[in-house]
Amino acid sequence: MTAPDSTRPSDFIRDIIAEDLKTNKYDGRVHTRFPPEPNGYLHIGHAKSICLNFGIAKDFKGLCNLRFDDTNPTKEEVEYVESIKKDVRWLGFDWEDRLFYASDYFEQMYQYAVQIIKMGKAYVCDLSADEIREYRGTLIEPGKDSPYRNRSVEENLDLFERMRAGEFPDGSRTLRAKIDMKSGNINMRDPVMYRILHAEHHRTGSKWYIYPMYDYAHCISDSIEKITHSICTLEFEDHRPLYDWFLDELNIYHPQQIEFARLNLSYTVLSKRKLIELVEQRYVTGWDDPRMPTIAGLRKRGYTPESIRNFCERIGAAKRDSIVDMALLEYCIREDLNKRVPRVMAVLRPLKVIIVNYPENKAEELDAINNPEDPSMGMRKVPFSRVLYIERDDFREDPPKQFFRLAPGREVRLRYGYYVKCVNVVKDEQTGKIVELHCTYDPKTRGGDSPDGRKVKATLHWVSAPHALEAEVRLYDHLFLKADLNDVEEGKDFKSNINPNSLEVLRSCYIEPSLTGAAAGSRYQFERMGYFCVDPDSSDKKPVFNRTVTLRDTWAKIEKTLIK
Repeated sequence: MTAPDSTRPSDFIRDIIAEDLKTNKYDGRVHTRFPPEPNGYLHIGHAKSICLNFGIAKDFKGLCNLRFDDTNPTKEEVEYVESIKKDVRWLGFDWEDRLFYASDYFEQMYQYAVQIIKMGKAYVCDLSADEIREYRGTLIEPGKDSPYRNRSVEENLDLFERMRAGEFPDGSRTLRAKIDMKSGNINMRDPVMYRILHAEHHRTGSKWYIYPMYDYAHCISDSIEKITHSICTLEFEDHRPLYDWFLDELNIYHPQQIEFARLNLSYTVLSKRKLIELVEQRYVTGWDDPRMPTIAGLRKRGYTPESIRNFCERIGAAKRDSIVDMALLEYCIREDLNKRVPRVMAVLRPLKVIIVNYPENKAEELDAINNPEDPSMGMRKVPFSRVLYIERDDFREDPPKQFFRLAPGREVRLRYGYYVKCVNVVKDEQTGKIVELHCTYDPKTRGGDSPDGRKVKATLHWVSAPHALEAEVRLYDHLFLKADLNDVEEGKDFKSNINPNSLEVLRSCYIEPSLTGAAAGSRYQFERMGYFCVDPDSSDKKPVFNRTVTLRDTWAKIEKTLIK
C-alpha cells in the first residue's frame, strides 16, 4: 500500500488511515464504503461522504463499495436506488463490481441474531414502541428492565422463529439486545435489533416479515464486506459502542468506525425528512427542483461534478459541526464555469432600442470572443441591426450620481459593437412606461474605442431584435430566508422561512442566435447576468434556461446602499 496522494490536503481521517498502514493494521488494506439508505434522493451532504469515501480509497489505492442499506421496505423505492447510482456516477466515481445491498445479507444477519439469542444476549420483547421509549429512561434517569427481558433462550428462539414466519402483527413484538438498561449511553439500553413489518421489499419481495434495525444491519454488513474504515457522520458517535458490541459479541471481523462532522449549509436544509416534506407538500416541483440541495437539483441547475468535488475538498473532514456558507459552493461553481463555458449575450428584461441613423435594411456580423479565459475557444459572429434589445435596468431616465449606463443624452458602448447615444425616450401614453429608446450610433467606433479619443463609462450587452431567439429564463435564489435554519423562531415550522421569491420566471427574454438548438444541460455565461444552463424542458421553439449562479454585481450593492 502506498502513501496517500500528496497533492490533497490531509485530514484527521487520512491521518488515522496512514498510521494504520504503518502498523500494518488490516494487513495494509484500505477498504471503505458509501452506504446510502434508498429512501430519498442524495443531497450535497451525501456528496461530501461520497467524495470522502471514494476519495480515500483512491488516495490510498484501496477499494470503495456502494452498498444500499435497504432495511426499511416501507420507505424504500427502486426509483431512489437508480437515482443514487446515477448521482454517484455523475460525480465521477465508480464502484466497479462492488455493488451490494444489506438485503444480500438478511439470512446471515438472521443467523447471527439466533447466535446472540443462544448466548443469552438477546430476547423477544412484547412492549409496544411507546412502552419501549417509556422504559428506556432519559439522559439523567436510568431505564428499567422490560418484563420480558428474562425469557428463556428456548422461548426467545421459538418466538423469533415465529416472528420470521409472519405469525404476529406489525409492532406486536421486537427482538432486543440484552445489554444494560442503566447505561449512560441510551443506545446501549437494550436496543431493538429486529421489528416486524409485513411489507413488500423492493428486492426480496414478501420473503421476510422481520427486518433488522440500522445499527445491527450496518455493522454486520461492514463486517461481511471486510470494510477496514467505516466512515460515518458525527451523530453516529454515540452509536459506536453498539457497533463494537455486536461485532465483539459475535467475535467476527471488526472494522473501525470513524466519525466526521456532517455538512450543514446555509440557506437550506439537509434533513432527508424535511426534504421529503418539501417534495410531498409541493413547496418544490420535485427532488430535482433546482432550488433543492439534492445532487439531481444541483445538476439541473447547472452545477458541474468538478465544482461539487472541489467544494467537498475545500471544506474537508472536520470533527466539529459547523455551518458552511452557501457562498463557498457558489464560488466553486463560478470558478469552474468561468474557465470553460462560452460567453453569450442574452437580454432578460428587454427594452427596445432603435438606432435612428442606422440603415433600415442593413445587418452586419460582429466578432465576439467566446471565452477570454480560454483563447482556444475562438470567436463567433453576432448579428447587428437597426433594432436592438437592451436590459431595461441599463437605462435610467433620471439617473442617480453613480449610474453610468444609458440615460438621455448619454453615450455608452455596445459590447463588440458601436458607441450609441440616447436622443429620445418613447413612453406609453396611458401608463407612462418607457417602451422604446431612440439612439444614434457612431459608425467609426465599431468593435473598439472612438478614434477621436473620447471615452465612455459603460459597456452594455444587447441582442439584435430581428435575429434574436425568444426564451424563458428561470431565476433561482435561496429556498429559505434564514441562513441558519436552526435559528427558526420557537414554535414555528421550518417551512415558515421559505423564500417566496426563490423562483422568478421570465417568459419573454431574448438570446443571441448562436444558441439555436442548444442541448439540454449546456452551460453558458450570459454576459453581465450570470451563469445559466439549458433546462431539460427546453425545446427548439422556445429554449428554457436555469440560472445557476449570479455574477458579482457591484452596481447591485451600490443600488441597495442608495435605497437604504
